[in-house]
Amino acid sequence: MDDTEARPYAAFAQLSLRELLDRLSSSDPVPGGGSAAALAGAMGASLVSMVAALTVGRAEYAEVDAIVREIGEAASSLRDELIELAERDSDAYQAVVTARRLPRESDEQRSARARAMSSAVVQAAEVPLRTARVARQALELAGRIAPIGNRNAVSDAGVAALLAAAAIRGAILNVRINLPYLPEDAPIRGEAGAELSRLEQEVTTLEAAALTDVATRIG
Repeated sequence: MDDTEARPYAAFAQLSLRELLDRLSSSDPVPGGGSAAALAGAMGASLVSMVAALTVGRAEYAEVDAIVREIGEAASSLRDELIELAERDSDAYQAVVTARRLPRESDEQRSARARAMSSAVVQAAEVPLRTARVARQALELAGRIAPIGNRNAVSDAGVAALLAAAAIRGAILNVRINLPYLPEDAPIRGEAGAELSRLEQEVTTLEAAALTDVATRIG
């Protein structure tokens, strides 16, 4: 984290793709890597939904129609949550910047600033942790649809897996960078380490399994 100036930003849903990329490539720290990770996960979930949409209702995939519909609906829900998490990640970082700028001339001001910083930094760690958890679900769905979805869209299932995996890894980085700044008594400080290690192991396993199924079906 740094004290770089953060200017107001439009909601991601209101930005064009070019506007979003312009924001990401500017000197503004908002949106940053945490939001980008969440959006990568949202794209991965969207691709899972697309593969599902290209599979349901087709005679040759009738045997898996019900499960593919379930996967598609779940992916759509995850996409929406990841978009929201991208917004929340930017909000969390903006709160950190705002707290840092609070006055600290008196004991009362310093105390208020410390409380604001503690709350903001906890959010800055909790939001990407939630992103990693949700993106892991998207990766699992990509792995589930890869061997049964429309064969002509199997590469899209592979891209979905890659994007979801990138989202998890990116979110983990954003949790780790905030952990040292957390209050000593913040539960996430003591609990996150084990969960992050587990997520790192799982993303490797799930990604490899999905890509193996993709490669097998591509031939």
